[in-house]
Amino acid sequence: MPRRPPSVCTAPGCGVLVPLGKGPCGAHRLEARRASDAKRPSARQRGYDSKWEKTRKAYLKANPYCVECDVSFLSRATDVDHIDGLGPNGPRGHDWSNLRALCHSHHSQRTARDQPGGWHDGPDAA
Repeated sequence: MPRRPPSVCTAPGCGVLVPLGKGPCGAHRLEARRASDAKRPSARQRGYDSKWEKTRKAYLKANPYCVECDVSFLSRATDVDHIDGLGPNGPRGHDWSNLRALCHSHHSQRTARDQPGGWHDGPDAA
């Protein structure tokens, strides 16, 4: 099967070739990420403080395995995900019925799929 030709980085003036449809090159993607992170509140400001650490620790103790992993291959949960996506500052931020235990890999996948902007290109992203 023939390969698709590469395209040029979408950053103005950059001539680096990238896979077709992948947007900016790695350097410009990193630059955009740093600019976005500079505007983002700190983890503490987003509610990931000592109260959250206590909630997280207790939840992982009670729910030690990833809920997304295959039953034949249970992974230890390392991350606690907010089902509503609002984090600890949300109205149900410390409500256990709004939490689920995930391994880091599944938490990263869930975050990439659910969070608007930055980590994916929108609801239709593959």
